Amino acid sequence: MKYAVGIDLGGTFVKAALVSENGKLIFKSKSPIGFSAKKQTILNTIKEIIKEIIDKATAAQLSVEGIGIGTPGIIYEGIVLGGSENLDGWENLDLATYFSKAFNLRVKVDNDANLMGLGEFYYGAAKGCTDVVFLTIGTGIGGAVIINGALYGGYKNRGTELGHIVVEHSGPECNCGGKGCLELYSSTTALIKQYSEKSGINIDDLSGYYIVEKYHENEPNAVYCLQEHTKYLGHGIASFINTFAPQKVVIGGGISDAGQFYIDLISKTAFKYMMPDCGNHTKIVGATLGNDAGSLGAATLILKKSN
Repeated sequence: MKYAVGIDLGGTFVKAALVSENGKLIFKSKSPIGFSAKKQTILNTIKEIIKEIIDKATAAQLSVEGIGIGTPGIIYEGIVLGGSENLDGWENLDLATYFSKAFNLRVKVDNDANLMGLGEFYYGAAKGCTDVVFLTIGTGIGGAVIINGALYGGYKNRGTELGHIVVEHSGPECNCGGKGCLELYSSTTALIKQYSEKSGINIDDLSGYYIVEKYHENEPNAVYCLQEHTKYLGHGIASFINTFAPQKVVIGGGISDAGQFYIDLISKTAFKYMMPDCGNHTKIVGATLGNDAGSLGAATLILKKSN
């Protein structure tokens, strides 16, 4: 049996796991990095958590094949080029070489949303499929595309920024430099902002879960905002279906745990506005791996031959 370390770097935590080639999580760990950690602090935290997992594997007499790392940003050949504004100094950073030298192991790196999608593809909601679109709905919208059984990233792995398709050409400016991007209308952040404006409740006192609860109570503002949120998301997904004709569209992120009603609302719009011939084999489903998706996907960079 082969084993690999899977690292999932987020904005405030590093999650790690020792993963077997059949997708079993042998050990798990989690370390905070805080909201404003410097680059070296983040690197040290990742190094410490990798050492912790490898030490546990050694004690259990399990041989580690390598380390897979998922990180925000645009990554090419193990180097974070940029695009991870929430992490201080996280650009032009050769993570693969840095950690390969530290542990004398093979290291592969990719975008965190890509690897969440890869985890769902191999072990979760999209297992057994060949063509999949994955979306994670949170602070922004991340995405991954799997075509013919392989992760697709565009030329030099710079593509599949699915949260940045334009759904309102005259919409507000986005951090990406564009205007009217999908994530400005369909992220959890956008949902909370709109609800705050309509209800008068301070944005800091709100969460997606609160709005979902109020939706089930038929509170008018919550019903309106969640319907707008899922309609925009559905229109975006209709575009992805027309482009990729996936077998499944997998929806992840915290708000996807709201329940099947949330997936049904999205599906109603997506299936209404897609081209029928493109989506007659498509199912829209919720992710199943939760917080483990990133670590599992990262480990597959080492464990699966196609990677």
